[in-house]
Amino acid sequence: MNNPIKTLISLTLLTFFTVNAANAQTKPVYTKYVNTFIGTAPLNDPKILGYKLPDGWRSWAGLTFPGSSLPNAMVQLSPITAYGSGAGYQYEDSVIYGFTHTNKGHWNLCNIPILPVSNPQGGKFGSRFSHKKESSAPGFYQVYLDDYNVNVNLTSTLRCGYHQYQFKNNSNRQILFDLGKANSRVSTWRIEQAGPNAVQGFQGGENVYFYATINTKINKLEKTEEGQRSGYAMLYLADDGTGPVELKIGLSFVSEKNAKENLEKEIGNKSFNAIRTEASQTWEKLLSAIQVKGGTEKQKRMFYSCLYRSFLWPALRSDVNGEFTDAKRNVVKTGNRYYTEPSLWDTYRNKDVLLGLITPDVTLDVIKSLKDVGDKTGFIPTFFHGDHGASSIAGAYLRGIDNFDVEGTYKLLLRNANVEGGPRPFITEYIKKGYISDPDVAKPEVETKAKAGVSKTLEYSYDDYSVAQIAKKLGDTANYRILMARSKNYKNMFDPSTRFMRGRLENGEWIKNFDPQHPYYEYMYREANAWQVSFFAPHDMPGLIKLYGGPKGFESKLDSLFTLPWNPNYIARNVETMIGQYCQGNQPDHEAPFAYIFINKPAKSQKIIDYILNNLYGIGDEGLELSGMDDAGEMSSWYVFSALGLYPFSATDPKYIVTAPLFDEVKWTTSNGKTLTISKPGKGRAVTAIQVNGKVNSGYFVSHDLFKTGGKITIVTR
Repeated sequence: MNNPIKTLISLTLLTFFTVNAANAQTKPVYTKYVNTFIGTAPLNDPKILGYKLPDGWRSWAGLTFPGSSLPNAMVQLSPITAYGSGAGYQYEDSVIYGFTHTNKGHWNLCNIPILPVSNPQGGKFGSRFSHKKESSAPGFYQVYLDDYNVNVNLTSTLRCGYHQYQFKNNSNRQILFDLGKANSRVSTWRIEQAGPNAVQGFQGGENVYFYATINTKINKLEKTEEGQRSGYAMLYLADDGTGPVELKIGLSFVSEKNAKENLEKEIGNKSFNAIRTEASQTWEKLLSAIQVKGGTEKQKRMFYSCLYRSFLWPALRSDVNGEFTDAKRNVVKTGNRYYTEPSLWDTYRNKDVLLGLITPDVTLDVIKSLKDVGDKTGFIPTFFHGDHGASSIAGAYLRGIDNFDVEGTYKLLLRNANVEGGPRPFITEYIKKGYISDPDVAKPEVETKAKAGVSKTLEYSYDDYSVAQIAKKLGDTANYRILMARSKNYKNMFDPSTRFMRGRLENGEWIKNFDPQHPYYEYMYREANAWQVSFFAPHDMPGLIKLYGGPKGFESKLDSLFTLPWNPNYIARNVETMIGQYCQGNQPDHEAPFAYIFINKPAKSQKIIDYILNNLYGIGDEGLELSGMDDAGEMSSWYVFSALGLYPFSATDPKYIVTAPLFDEVKWTTSNGKTLTISKPGKGRAVTAIQVNGKVNSGYFVSHDLFKTGGKITIVTR
């Protein structure tokens, strides 16, 4: 017979160790370094921006959101303080108007605004709040609404949001569905009761469906101007109970039925704390793939915050049953998860590579999603400018992500590269002349619109190189030769008399009204000036260096890029944060700091990289300002790679340029379970040698094979 006292002690100890083991599993290790508010505060310092902000301007720096999301999720549940702003939330604001369920940071989305209210005054809704009563973590957001005396907790799953409201006053509790509003244009909306404690509906524009349940009875659903942008709906709750009001909402881009199914499958009867714990554990698993030692607390905070920010876009668009709405507006099911198009003009440079390194399954489905669009429209889609799906797809393919219809995708990329009407405007002129022309405008302004011919020519050249690499691997020798010849077209924009990439007229002459310091949105250059694009040929740096007369000429020009003072009278929104003429605040020249390495001057590159890492991220008294718009994670991914000492200088090519990491040691668990260790035992910042698995490395690049086999990179510095 068992001793009851021993049994009681054993059960007590078992409970103790079980509870402590559970706590150990959920205790934050890497998520504790993530500050989701980084990038929500405006950058105002003219010394950093390069100019004094005109009256009424808010710099396009950061534009991030602090709310709850899982990696690459459909739902991003976040507060909105300003409709029409980049991500809906601005740190300097004092009123919250609602909590929206989609986000990106690009003046769109912010769908399905919901706000708990108590005794609202008049027809205007919104509550003051204080950062002192606000907190967040990956997968969680909390704030106290001062005007309504409601404490709000938010968490989320891939396709669902979970709201928890603690009302101080348990009578006259209401919930606003402000469906006439979003960051993108709302075309129509509707809502209806779907039971005693459920509602469902639709918001047109982004075309989002929803189904929501509440843990208390709905006394009345009142609609004001249904379908109009000036309209809204109000739920009046029964005055029963003193516990928190919990609202669970599922989203779908297909139907209310699917939204309900998403909610039932992902949340069901789970508690708020259970969903929050699952979200935190999901982020812990992702962030723990890269473990760093050394560095300052700020550097760790910036690193993991940037790593977190790198995995919020592209966003999931298929439901738990596999259905999604395709490019032809048909509901289909293909067997893979369907994602939005990446922000390719920005993210092909680094973030798409990082996505493939850590979550190759997501990258695979993103490629399949891009091809699905191509099958329906005739072209692989792009974003904003260039045809950089070519680089993102080629880079993933060359790194071993190949479980997709490679031949079919390649044919679509060839069509992109040769046929008008797709993602390459003026492709006929480009093929015929080897460049894209612009008109000679007498007095061009920042907003002057033309072809952005210099930027397009340079970008198409790189895109041609990218498609050529797929052609080579597939054995398509003819197209490989054609595309590789076209990849040299960037040289046609180089004016040897000025030593700049310069616009050309249709007849081949150089554009006369040429000021290399003047930034343009679309005239000759895309969101850049001549300085910022004149070092872009990541696929052919030896050829570019030769244009400048060799290493000495290239070095002197590169020196001028980083030292020639920015003219504070040249103001173009989001061409900001200058080191000389170099712009960290926007993408077009983000590879330039690494360019000295190609002329064997790595110390010069390291000095600039270190300055950017240490001074242009986490700016301001609270460390919440970024040097430029995060652009769906590109700015963050630049930091992640640069802080680790590995950067995909040419994202198409399966290799990485090596610089000095911020940390003494990095342990990267690769997607196939191997370990890549990066160590920098010395305190110096100038790289003198690189060792790979104990052997001296030739040059400054290491192969992607290290991510397949594991290994050790030792960086020797002085």
